[in-house]
Amino acid sequence: MKAMPRPELRGLYAITDEALIPPGELPERVEAVLRGGARLVQYRAKHNTQETRLAEARALAALCRQYDALLIINDDPELARRAGAHGVHLGREDTPLEAARTLLGPGALIGVTCHADLERARRMRDQGADYLAFGRLFPSHTKPEAPPCPLSRLSEARTLGLPVCAIGGIDAGNAWQVVEAGADLLAVIHGLFGQPDPEAAARALSAHFHV
Repeated sequence: MKAMPRPELRGLYAITDEALIPPGELPERVEAVLRGGARLVQYRAKHNTQETRLAEARALAALCRQYDALLIINDDPELARRAGAHGVHLGREDTPLEAARTLLGPGALIGVTCHADLERARRMRDQGADYLAFGRLFPSHTKPEAPPCPLSRLSEARTLGLPVCAIGGIDAGNAWQVVEAGADLLAVIHGLFGQPDPEAAARALSAHFHV
């Protein structure tokens, strides 16, 4: 990936979920949340074949370019490279950050899951992460077993000097608390793709960044 000016990491961050999006409807659903104002999209697909994942990721990369948004691939730096995505998101057990950076280059965006661990966040910052994700902040449909993270951790994380991403049970009803606590990015799964009108849900969530 070629080096380029770092984009602003702020706004609604939509994360796809195979369980919530019927087969064949991924581009349509993602375009709906992009119309609603999503600034980043994370392609998260654990069970599809490699061929399907590559085709879907490339389709989403094209959509994101159309809407001037960023595409992040969950867990898979090689897929991010092949699909022409903007970067990758890494969990605790995923590819080491240094290896992902070597593969994708200095221009890629690399986000990391920190749960509520500020020490891990500090280490990831020092290794070159581009944003730090904290959660779950509220009870989560997608990962109900994930450890809780207090809202206060978001303001503490801001002292690390990187964009702060919040995840876990965020919806239009509680998003204001998360933004007020210091989140730059609202990462949302069920609050978008589990709703009858994902575009309207995206507009309601995005509005918290335009007040």
